[in-house]
Amino acid sequence: MGRYVTVSAKARESCWRRRLGISFSEVLRRALEEEVRRRKLMLLEERLREMRGTLAKIDVDEVVRATREDREAR
Repeated sequence: MGRYVTVSAKARESCWRRRLGISFSEVLRRALEEEVRRRKLMLLEERLREMRGTLAKIDVDEVVRATREDREAR
């Protein structure tokens, strides 16, 4: 699973008193993991936007032809 770090957070006392069976550590862990996924996706989308001009110059048919030629040569 990987290494862990300890994270501290403050919560309103009223929330803490009414725990309602909530595992605060699990809620925080899921929220952090979801935020990391969201940020990674944002960065990937940004990189894709930056690369869009370069990718548009690539001729897909030429790539397919070259790939087929390479496979047939094996």
